[in-house]
Parts: sequence; C-alpha cells; structure tokens
Amino acid sequence: MPRIDNDIKLDFKDVLLRPKRSTLKSRSEVDLYRSYVFRNSKQNYDGIPVIAANMDTVGTFTMAKELASNGLFTTIHKHYSVDAWKEFAEENPAILKHIAVSAGTGKGDFEKLTQIIEAIPALKFICLDVANGYSEMFVQHVKEVRQHFPSHTIMAGNVVTGEMVEELILAGADIIKVGIGPGSVCTTRKKTGVGYPQLSAVIECADAAHGLGGHIISDGGCTCPGDIVKAFGAGADFVMLGGMLAGHDQCPGDVLEKGGKKVKLFYGMSSATAMNKHSGGVAEYRASEGKTVEVPYRGDINATVLDILGGLRSACTYVGAGKLKELSKRTTFIRVTQQLNNVYGNSA
Repeated sequence: MPRIDNDIKLDFKDVLLRPKRSTLKSRSEVDLYRSYVFRNSKQNYDGIPVIAANMDTVGTFTMAKELASNGLFTTIHKHYSVDAWKEFAEENPAILKHIAVSAGTGKGDFEKLTQIIEAIPALKFICLDVANGYSEMFVQHVKEVRQHFPSHTIMAGNVVTGEMVEELILAGADIIKVGIGPGSVCTTRKKTGVGYPQLSAVIECADAAHGLGGHIISDGGCTCPGDIVKAFGAGADFVMLGGMLAGHDQCPGDVLEKGGKKVKLFYGMSSATAMNKHSGGVAEYRASEGKTVEVPYRGDINATVLDILGGLRSACTYVGAGKLKELSKRTTFIRVTQQLNNVYGNSA
C-alpha cells in the first residue's frame, strides 16, 4: 500500500541562514580547516573539506594538484590506468593525503583498486561509488573492501536516508555520500522519479552518521558558494562539487567556440556520453541517467576556489563562527520563498 510522508522536506533553495551576533573582526580570522578521526579506519584527516567529484570532467590528477595546494580534496575518477596512478604518485607524493581512489562494484573494479593501493601504500582513501547505494550487493561489497583494507578510509554511497547511512557505516564505511538526483547533470529524478531534497537529506543523514561516530559528504545540488555554506550548516562534514568546478583549465577537453562564447563539455557519469566513452554504450537493460551540457569556459580553477572559500569565511562571520566546525552549531535556517533579486538577470 503506497504511503505519503507529509513531513516537509527542503532543498538549498528553500532556506537562508539567519545572521547572529559575532565578535569576529575580519573574515581572515575564520579557520576553514577541519580535523577528523574516522570511525572504522582510525585514520586522521586535516584539510578544508570541499571535494571535487569523481567525474572524469572534474576529478582529475591536474585538478587534484591545484585543489591540494589550497587544502581541498579530490576523489579521482576511476578510469585512470594503474600505470598513470604510479606515475602521478611518484611525481606528487605530498598530494596523496588529499585524494581518494574511486571504484565501483563492476567486474574488474576490485582487482584494479587492489593493484593501485598495493602500488601506492601512501594512498589511504577509497571512494566506493554507485548510483544506488541501497542494494544488498553494495553493502556486501563495502564489507569485503573493509575486510581487505582494514586501515583505509572508505567513502561509500550514494544514499539519502538515515537507516542506510547506519547500515553502510556498520558495514565498514567511514564517510557516506549523501545525494540522489540533485546534481546539475544528473537526470535520475526525471528518469526514475526517485530522489530526496538535498538539505533535508543532509540533516537527516548527518544525524544518523554522527550518532555512530561516522561522517557524511553532501554530494550534489550546490550551484553557488551559499549552497556549500548551507550544506555545512546542515551538518555535512564534507561537501562534494561537480558542476561548480567544471569548465576550468584543469578539466579535460577542448575549449570550444559556440555563438561567440567559449565553452567546455561537462557530463554526468551515468550519461550516454560517459557510457559510450568508458563502457561501449548504454546497456539495453538501463537508461541513461545523466546529461551532457556545454558550460562556460572559466579559466584557472584558483579564482573559483578563492570565491568559494571567501563565501564560506564570510558566512561564518555572519553567524559568529570562528571555525568551520562551529558553523552547524551557529546555524538557524529560515524558510523563504525567494533567494535572490534577479531584476538585472543572473550575473554575479
């Protein structure tokens, strides 16, 4: 018998943060670094917990080098060869603490993951990424990876409800990726009717994870620095970005001229473009759940990173949080019907 959950579920666009009295004199006083000890791996993390998504248009070695220089993290996409990994690790040993190796549950994924980790002992983060984290097969896979790599920090997802967060943590994951359908090039909600408003998903999943000593990543739905602030305010330990990091010099692909404007291609990893590139096409038993778009060419990534970090620091001063770790404790969300005044368009 179908049922309707009448509890209100909200997205980033539905809220703003209420400002609060602050003793901070300058944005420069705000500390954006976080330090975590993970539940199952017992490993430490220290950095700014903003993550480039493991998409082959964003989660690249080139991107990782630039983001790591600012203290940010990158989940490297799973399509680099073992030899490419070895070469990168040899040339950039200091960056390994700021990256994760990604893998799915497909044939050969575990074997390749093992080869990479055995070749690069300093690599301590694993990102197990599937579109649907609710399958029993995925839970079993997380258990097997934990058994094989007891001291590695495992990210796993994606899910959007507290009970599945708890199950994956108890299966051996340390950090759960939260988000189904909010991404800018994800069409899961359109193709399947499945999803969950991202702000509510983060609030509920963070509560479940933190109760067990686990952590979460808010994955998808951020369109501007203010959305990243809201994700952290909602309790996310990390925030993962795809579209906000697309279109830069550090993203692969040619700069194209379209209508007198420079653009680059950006596509979801479940899109026909990605599956044609990596899997020989879209299998007959499934539908593409991603799209391919042209995003404006945006130059070097560092300007965008500084814009994001500046927005985070400014938000912290508005609510009186001297450290990013204090932001969720200082956050009161207010529901709104309008975010912006767009009388002069959407330009910044």
